[in-house]
Amino acid sequence: MGWRNVIITQHAKVSYSMNRILVQTSSDKYAVPISDIQLLLVGTTQAVITSAALCALTEAHVKVIFTDHQGEPISETNDYYPTRRTADLVRQQVTWPEARIATLWTKNVGSKILNQIQVIDFVGGDTQTLVDELDKLELNDVTNREAVVANKYFSLLFGDQFYRRDFSPINAALNYGYAVLLSMVNREIVLNGYLTCIGIHHENNENEFNLGSDLMEPFRPIVDQWVSQQRFKDFTPDIKIGLVSLLDLEIGFNGHQTIVSHAITEYVAACLHYLSGETEELKIEVKLPNEVSSDAINSHV
Repeated sequence: MGWRNVIITQHAKVSYSMNRILVQTSSDKYAVPISDIQLLLVGTTQAVITSAALCALTEAHVKVIFTDHQGEPISETNDYYPTRRTADLVRQQVTWPEARIATLWTKNVGSKILNQIQVIDFVGGDTQTLVDELDKLELNDVTNREAVVANKYFSLLFGDQFYRRDFSPINAALNYGYAVLLSMVNREIVLNGYLTCIGIHHENNENEFNLGSDLMEPFRPIVDQWVSQQRFKDFTPDIKIGLVSLLDLEIGFNGHQTIVSHAITEYVAACLHYLSGETEELKIEVKLPNEVSSDAINSHV
């Protein structure tokens, strides 16, 4: 399993040779073993990548994310033929028991709200309204506490004048961070042999990543916490690099310390095992850090 996050931010050519990814810029040349890479983010439209490099990265289950002219994530690679996918797994996925689906979605929403409460507590806000809404959470979140909490939560975190749909640097940063999380969740779903398009709550026919969108929910507050502590007027490359570096952030997960990317691996597998009836219990506990890390990303070109 790779551990390095590589971001391309300038005019470059990405190619493949001898089990390494080669990045040629106007002034330097970098070589990174494919086995070291967990994510390659092409953060500029001024870069080219060879088909040999894409094939090698895909075979190694490395996520490749491409961005548009504004630097926003626009697409990602997805394996056609993961090694663990079988017809039996797909049939199993489309017949997951409704009771388990409802239980998992309830746990996901509950964990997400608890993590949002942690974020508001971290910034010194009043969490009582969110706690009150959490107490109203029912099986399968039939009263949509998730949406009610989100409306209150973002106002508490960024102020009453903040709206999630605004074209602001804060929203751009949130969306970018969420896209990175989604790509990693999608990777784990595929590695476990399941389809990303068949979700347990999201069911948009045009969404290739319904299941990823469902399972990523408890981890969104990690992005929120980090963005809330940055003071920026523009959505700069440094902010993007910081968001990707959150994959290496140390958090508490189910009683032990780990980094976000490893927690996602453990969490996605546990959710899929539960849905498929391989386990009877499911625990989702995330402990956010007491301070926001400013560590640099592993590889920045």
